[in-house]
Amino acid sequence: MASTARTKGFVRYFLVAAVSVLLIGACASDEEEVEYQEAPVEGLYNQAMDTLEGGNYKGATRMFDEVERQHPYSPWATKAQIMAAYAHYQADQYDEAVASLQRFIQLHPANPDVPYAHYLIGLCYYERISDPARDQEMTQEARRVFSELITRYPESKYARDARVKLDLANDHLAAKEMVVGRYYLRQRHYLAAINRFKRVIQIYQTTTHTPEALHRLVEGYRALGLDDEAQKVAAVLGHNFPGSAWYIDSYALIEDGAVRPPPQSWYEFW
Repeated sequence: MASTARTKGFVRYFLVAAVSVLLIGACASDEEEVEYQEAPVEGLYNQAMDTLEGGNYKGATRMFDEVERQHPYSPWATKAQIMAAYAHYQADQYDEAVASLQRFIQLHPANPDVPYAHYLIGLCYYERISDPARDQEMTQEARRVFSELITRYPESKYARDARVKLDLANDHLAAKEMVVGRYYLRQRHYLAAINRFKRVIQIYQTTTHTPEALHRLVEGYRALGLDDEAQKVAAVLGHNFPGSAWYIDSYALIEDGAVRPPPQSWYEFW
């Protein structure tokens, strides 16, 4: 996606800040092959960090795994677990990153890096969001993870960006419903189309697709001869989006132009 570089830079910023304390006073060892030979935990961890900073993400994952293998009870091993997941993420190895992060959360549920782990899991799904015409499993997963992060850790420094990405995921899912709804409308499967447009209004009503969804409902009801329902929906559209071009189109579909007064609230109608 176009925002991948920016997102990964955002993640890297917080990650470097999170591990900076651990790096003070640590000295790297560049004389040993850390994947195969025993090494002091500080030097081993720092070699992994140097490899990560050098852009060798796959090599870094192996080195961070070696930290945990050689020094499983060290605090560095705990940090190495999440750093290995981050290296997987940077290498676009999203499934491996998710597996590592889920393991980290299970092993260390009270660790202060758990909110970050949830955020990074969400990014692993978010980066794989596809065109609205295609399957949206990754979008659904991103939505689920970001929603959980916001609910469980609303004051986390990652929650703000998660909210932005959650809005974008919802807009994407609404777009998918619109693609399917328009297809049914063209095929004259009006009930199926109506159900799709209702989902946009009921589940994704804060997205940019809501005005068109309301207009398409007017079209669907008019096609079925349900003029009263069409007028009700047109009233909701006019009340909430009076300046929308979709309302102008809906208004034109009402034969006598008599659009009923809107309900007292959005939810009263639905």
